[in-house]
Amino acid sequence: MQILIAGATGNTGLRLTKELAKRGHTPVAMVRESSDTSGLPKEAVRVKADLTDLDPSVTDGCDVVVFAAGSGGDTSEEMTDKVDRDGAISLIDIAEKGGVRRFVMLSSVGADNPPEDSDLKHYLEAKHAADEHLIKSSLEYAILRPVHLTDDGPTGKVLLGDDVDPNAKAARGDVAQLLADAAEKADWRGTVTLMQTAY
Repeated sequence: MQILIAGATGNTGLRLTKELAKRGHTPVAMVRESSDTSGLPKEAVRVKADLTDLDPSVTDGCDVVVFAAGSGGDTSEEMTDKVDRDGAISLIDIAEKGGVRRFVMLSSVGADNPPEDSDLKHYLEAKHAADEHLIKSSLEYAILRPVHLTDDGPTGKVLLGDDVDPNAKAARGDVAQLLADAAEKADWRGTVTLMQTAY
């Protein structure tokens, strides 16, 4: 399959891009002019695009889109809205109109009900809006909501579902593998899944 990755040069997106290439897919890395593309696998197709100003052709030829982008924890609320909410929603709409079959969203624990007292409240509200827009679209969807991310590689030991501890940790390596699974496998269709690594 040809799979577009938003956030392909980020900490999680880069791992995902490599994982998809390893599985025999063609990863299409969405990159900005300023992106460091040196870590992308040779199999990756590069498409210049910016989530704050997307061209409708960005999903052309793609079977699946994975949104693994994020504005980052240190950005302004305005940029969080532009990337994590409006950028995601715009990409969902373009994918829907462009004949993409499935859209996989990297979300976050707490996005279903952002806590009032959380430092991440605004970010979680942005993720919530994007998640809800995806669920209401006509696309096949899979939404993964990991707990706090670490830069660890894949452990293969993950816990999914209601038993996940919101205060636990999730290895980016495991997250990348699950996002690849969600892009490929039928049983991820229409799911919203909490996830942690079982250290």
